[in-house]
Amino acid sequence: MSDLSWTAALVNHLWQSTAVVVIAWLLAAALKKNHARVRYWIWFAASVKFLLPFSLLIAAGEWLRSLIPVPGAGQPAVANVMEQVTQPFGQAQFFDAGSAAVAAHHASYWPAVLVAVWLCGALALAIRFGLAWAKMNAVKRRARPFALAAEVPVLSSSEPIEPGVFGIVRPVLLLPEGIPERLSAEQMRAIVTHEMCHVRRRDNLTFAIHMVVETLFWFHPMVWWIGSRLIEERERACDQAVVQAGSEAQVYAEGILNVCKFYVEAPLACISGVTGADLKKRIARIMTEQVARRLSLSRLLLLGVAVALAVAIPVALGVVRAETLSPESKTNARPSFEVATIKPVDPHARTIKVGVDIDPGGTVRLNGFTLKAMIEAAFDTSYWQLKGGEDWMDKQRYNVVAKPPEAFRQTMPDTRHTLFTIKDERLRQMLQTLLIERFQLKVHRETSTGKVYLLERSGKTLRLKPVDVAAVNASPYGNLGETSWVEGWGLYNETMPELANFASGYEMHRPVLDRTGLTGAFNYRSAHEDWSTYQADPDGSFLRLISELGLKLVPATGPVEMLVIDHAERPSAN
Repeated sequence: MSDLSWTAALVNHLWQSTAVVVIAWLLAAALKKNHARVRYWIWFAASVKFLLPFSLLIAAGEWLRSLIPVPGAGQPAVANVMEQVTQPFGQAQFFDAGSAAVAAHHASYWPAVLVAVWLCGALALAIRFGLAWAKMNAVKRRARPFALAAEVPVLSSSEPIEPGVFGIVRPVLLLPEGIPERLSAEQMRAIVTHEMCHVRRRDNLTFAIHMVVETLFWFHPMVWWIGSRLIEERERACDQAVVQAGSEAQVYAEGILNVCKFYVEAPLACISGVTGADLKKRIARIMTEQVARRLSLSRLLLLGVAVALAVAIPVALGVVRAETLSPESKTNARPSFEVATIKPVDPHARTIKVGVDIDPGGTVRLNGFTLKAMIEAAFDTSYWQLKGGEDWMDKQRYNVVAKPPEAFRQTMPDTRHTLFTIKDERLRQMLQTLLIERFQLKVHRETSTGKVYLLERSGKTLRLKPVDVAAVNASPYGNLGETSWVEGWGLYNETMPELANFASGYEMHRPVLDRTGLTGAFNYRSAHEDWSTYQADPDGSFLRLISELGLKLVPATGPVEMLVIDHAERPSAN
């Protein structure tokens, strides 16, 4: 995955998680008079969302589609809408064409800087949590068994820590020495009831999961806000459980105050104690709060709908995408040739014809093309931009004869092409489909910062003759074609982006970016260059032509896009 694509994926995940937090806040506000344990699980779900990208649920939907047939009417439109909702930030939205050079320049080092900053923060938190856990584990090892009836082992510690539950798999209740002398029997019973409520609710486990979220997403302020909400709601839930179990509110509140008076709070939030959250608010709630209302049918339905939508929407998107990208629909998703043959060229043949030929009927012939040459033509790229691949891809030549569909041939526009490239975008897409299906081709693009040339106006008089493209019967060679070279070569029906692209691939051997600001197509025939001169000094001759046109090539630093060949096989049978 390229730097830009993983950045877009991360931003999408963060905005989706943030939206879930906002929804959790609205739900918690709507259920503020209900039991605190309901709100606790709402906030915990918002925390877990940071660990579960919607893409996992989308993948689950795609897997489900492979098992269950789903009607496909109207699905492409639905898929597009849902895709835009779940992924509003794409690579193109961050880096437009006008700022491509700046984007590529920053992209070369900013990802490394950001990863380093994130790693420092994550390691700092992991070390902090690890040291606090090791400290409490040492306290546990030094503690002695204490005779007290409880649901988990009870240990007595000489450390002045508050009563708390330590451990996740095999939790124990740690009590400070002498606490029975500082609390009354009723207060002690209420405190133990509070801690056993933490054990039954698995509060240590759930908050440990949130600590993982805090470590990975420490830079997101809402993660820390969720943590404070979790602590507040878990303590409130246990307080409600203690009072509902029969303890007097005043006795229980006095017990909490006595613990705060004599003992210190545990160093980790995943060690469930009795003094967490805002103590003043807790005491006020314990003394004044009425019994929490049970969930009404309407509120229960509200929760059910929210959970169902959170899961169903991305899963449904996965189902729709799987249907849209199913083998039956893939054929229609990308233009493809009606019929095509691929034949290897005998490497010992006396003559090998090389080049693109598109006849008036629309049949495309690639003569003597290697796989890499076909990739160049299909993806409108230059040979120096290809990366990866095996030796045979650049040695074995093929003759390809491909016939587009009848509907395309009837409306086929000007099919200008050069000796090795295809101008028509739809024909290039058909060739891409052919390479994917017959060569099992897999590629991806990478962009980095490197050396480029800028094609600019030199300040001299422009010697370019504008062309009325609609009135021109285009030559078979739309670039610096073979016939032009023979008769004193120049430009024929050429745009500046096409000239820059030609210079990139066949002259300067590095990217040439058009910065002339000239639009339209141009003609120019040079009387000072002939084919023999060009053969003797191709680069120098081309530079002289550029200067003669009133243009110049300026060395600079800018985006260098490479097409990486991930996989390819020798072609399947015709």
